[in-house]
Amino acid sequence: MVNRSALPPKRANNMSPLRITYLLLAVVGAILPGLHLRAAAWDLLISGITLTLWIVVETWVRKNWSALLAIPAALLFGVSCGLPLYLFLRTRPV
Repeated sequence: MVNRSALPPKRANNMSPLRITYLLLAVVGAILPGLHLRAAAWDLLISGITLTLWIVVETWVRKNWSALLAIPAALLFGVSCGLPLYLFLRTRPV
């Protein structure tokens, strides 16, 4: 017989608001470009929003303020510049 008091309580929903936002952006990113004539523009817009959100949240948690430089890089040069720059800045010791 299993002693239920020794088991950790089950959580009904482990979806934080941030995880829900990421999931919604993934769904929108999968559906919207296929329905729109300018699929590449929508794809890049959703990728840029997701990257910016991720940078802000991770920077807030890690207190690695220099990583915020990746946001203007992503907005000026694109996600293909902002994401690698962010990963580069994120991996440095803080």
